[in-house]
Amino acid sequence: MAKGNTYVIGDIQGCYDGLRRILDEAKFDPSKDTLYAVGDLVARGEDSLSTLRFLKSLGNSFSSVLGNHDLHFLATLNDIHKAKKSDNLDPLLNASDVKELETWLRQFPLAAKLDKHTLIVHAGLYPSWSMKKALALSNEVSDALKGPDYVNLLKTMYGNTPVKWSKELSQEEQRRFTVNACTRMRFVTESGELNFDNKSHPDSATDDIKPWFKMQNPKLKAKQKVIFGHWAALSGETQSPQFVGLDTGYVWGQTLTLLNHTSGELITLTA
Repeated sequence: MAKGNTYVIGDIQGCYDGLRRILDEAKFDPSKDTLYAVGDLVARGEDSLSTLRFLKSLGNSFSSVLGNHDLHFLATLNDIHKAKKSDNLDPLLNASDVKELETWLRQFPLAAKLDKHTLIVHAGLYPSWSMKKALALSNEVSDALKGPDYVNLLKTMYGNTPVKWSKELSQEEQRRFTVNACTRMRFVTESGELNFDNKSHPDSATDDIKPWFKMQNPKLKAKQKVIFGHWAALSGETQSPQFVGLDTGYVWGQTLTLLNHTSGELITLTA
């Protein structure tokens, strides 16, 4: 069988129609192509249920990392948090196959290697972590999420602290920080503290914070690349080929972006 293309799609957020349309435009063929997602498969869009059912039906042709909305769905399903009306999750939460979809979603990590030099992660790579470190910490969280006590992880992952990474943190604190860095991070202070107050475009940010990808990271090699989503206000603009932002705000009426990683082509769909 001929080897096909590897695609990476930005935040879908339950926008099932847009997902199908952009895959049709790319002539995506699950019999030979592979699709990766940067997380936030669900919430806010018109049909999170059909989105998950379709992606699950792709079998080994699809993989993803988890975003904050995916984790929030899992927490909501387990009565840890209540969904907001704007999350638009009721059809999914009440679906007959929701437990199957939950089990399927829990298998995905927070960070994954697309190839030898490329990391996929929903929010970004914390500036003092190497790709190897991010993957190791992701694996620790993923092991807990796939384990029998996964509900405890979901219960303890909420909160903005600790704001800075340290190997001295407790296991629970390390896991919470890993979840926050991988799924919620945008801005970071010069001292390495996560800032959750600002979700705007970097041009509107105060001088004491920078986008995580603008911080010096001595652990990230020049040939390595990070593909991420999460930051709709960024519209994919990083000014660096090393950092590829794919959340271009489709659920907010802007565009959906699909990267053909094999060819480097970007395919966009206007809402």
